[in-house]
Amino acid sequence: MKEKLAKLIDVKSIMTLSLTAGFVILTCMGDISNQDYMDIFKLIVIFYFGTQAGKKKEE
Repeated sequence: MKEKLAKLIDVKSIMTLSLTAGFVILTCMGDISNQDYMDIFKLIVIFYFGTQAGKKKEE
């Protein structure tokens, strides 16, 4: 359990979650259009899961 929590609290995870929260807030405020939000969110998710898949292959 501690290992899973430690993996969740690495820098990459924190950056992904904070960027996602930031873009959600900006979208709700109307500063970013829905299409821009989706494009940015896709890039963040693809990067995050792509690097996670790369780690699993190395192990």
